[in-house]
Amino acid sequence: MDSNERRQPTIEWADFEAVELRAGTVIAVEDFPEARKPAYKVTVDFGPAVGKKRTSAQITVNYTKDTLLGRQVLGVVNFPPKQIGPFMSEFLIVGFYREDGSVILAVPDADVTNGAKLA
Repeated sequence: MDSNERRQPTIEWADFEAVELRAGTVIAVEDFPEARKPAYKVTVDFGPAVGKKRTSAQITVNYTKDTLLGRQVLGVVNFPPKQIGPFMSEFLIVGFYREDGSVILAVPDADVTNGAKLA
């Protein structure tokens, strides 16, 4: 653990189970010029149980719109919607910060059904 990281408190299993991390496929990516930091508006299909949801994602450093389309991603789908400027974000796409502050997406390493819940 480097000096900038801090260890989080221990959680109960039920806390983890409450987080709905699901796989979905990116079906649309748009520029988000109104965002304070460079970002895309990303639409993901999470399957019939969850549906299609949109988010704002600051992932422009490592991904182009073309490389995101059709890619499976992981998202937290049970956060309340969050207003980001003129845009309503409906889920949190997840990834890892690099030392330069850019984000690398957390993704399944093989295709899974849209809507599959992280086990």
